[in-house]
Amino acid sequence: MALRKPLRTRLAVLAAAVALTGCASFAGIEPASRPLAPAALGTASDPVDWPAAAWWQGFADPVLDGLIAQALAGNPSLALAESRLAKARALAGVAESALGPQLNADIDSTRRRFSEHADVPPPLAGSMQTISHARLNGSWELDFFGRNRAALDAALGSARAAEADAQAARVLLASDVARAYFRLAALLEQRGVARATLTQRRAILQLVDSRVQAGLDSNVEVRQAEGALPEIRRDLEALDEQIGLARHALAALAGQGPEAAAELAPTLATVRPQALPATLPADLVGRRADLAAARWRVEAATRGIDAAKAAFYPNINLVALAGFSSIGLGNWLKSGSRELGLGAAVHLPIFDAGRLRAGLRGTTADADAAVDSYNATLLQAVREVADQITSQQAVERQAREQQAALAAAESALDLALQRYRAGIGGYLTVLSAETNVLTQRRTAIDLKARGIDTRLQLIRALGGGYTADSTPAAA
Repeated sequence: MALRKPLRTRLAVLAAAVALTGCASFAGIEPASRPLAPAALGTASDPVDWPAAAWWQGFADPVLDGLIAQALAGNPSLALAESRLAKARALAGVAESALGPQLNADIDSTRRRFSEHADVPPPLAGSMQTISHARLNGSWELDFFGRNRAALDAALGSARAAEADAQAARVLLASDVARAYFRLAALLEQRGVARATLTQRRAILQLVDSRVQAGLDSNVEVRQAEGALPEIRRDLEALDEQIGLARHALAALAGQGPEAAAELAPTLATVRPQALPATLPADLVGRRADLAAARWRVEAATRGIDAAKAAFYPNINLVALAGFSSIGLGNWLKSGSRELGLGAAVHLPIFDAGRLRAGLRGTTADADAAVDSYNATLLQAVREVADQITSQQAVERQAREQQAALAAAESALDLALQRYRAGIGGYLTVLSAETNVLTQRRTAIDLKARGIDTRLQLIRALGGGYTADSTPAAA
């Protein structure tokens, strides 16, 4: 009975403490926002594994593979994302430490004069003494109401969000490198068309000179033919400028100096974009790294609410100490100077002028903001996918029509040249036909480049092959 009475007393004290928590209540404070579901936005739900994690290898271009590998290995933006991830993991470690017991050692020795008129009795009063302590202090917060566990879950959610952000940065960087690479290829092919046109204009100028010498044309046609050359050389200079800037941008994305891409010469001729799946399910949109990060932030904010609610309940700690304490160095480590202590401490919120409720309202508002951010990210993701699919289909239709237009323009130029050589057609007809061919060739290159770029943006919109090890349900 002697052992049971103290135990009953302690349990009674704990029960009374729990009962008193009604003085600080979180009633009426709940999140207002609800997350959207991808399937509710009209997307299919059949499983499809597209795109692959290393989607750029589908272009079968070793140079592109090397550039993306260099970019993923040394770009400063990725290093910044990794630093943020390391900090988030460290904060999770701090939160996890609160779940276990704590043990600290304190050793101090102080020379002190005791007051003659304080609470120290003679013969110590008025004397100089050395006060020494050597203690081990232990404590363990008993997480009865899950506050520390919820705080740990919130920190883990933030760390996983930071990890998803780092992966999103990798996907964005890889797609930016590929887009810059194929833009450079398009500019180089545009320059090739311009150079071919310059060669053709020089040949026409020679033809006009020969016709003038034969008395078949006048100097007007000569001036017209000569005036076309500076215009094409101007276009070539403009293209050279854009090519230089594109190479600088590509080198910077790869984490290299401006001259690293000076000799790079990609081409669009051999590019064969990967085929799209028949359907694009909601699961693909959900695998976007930025969407996964938004879901983890919702999870972290939800667990933050649990931690804030747990603060309304008692905080119970076990404390213990063991060590030596003495006045005078000679007695410090003697057996008589030993001290032991064991006890429990209860912190009970009864009245705090609304501080806990205000804190819970702030945490709940953070959770609503996280859900709203997730919903906005989801809607943007679905829209981006729909936009890129629409653009992809439109570009494919335009490209088919463009091929027919280019064939017709080249046929018209051949006929115009034949008539001009035979003396039955005018030079203006040749010039007009040639200008049309130049325009059609440039348009064809632009459409092919746009088709590739649209495919790259679609790959990025679908997550770029990102897959999370574990994904929380946004709830």
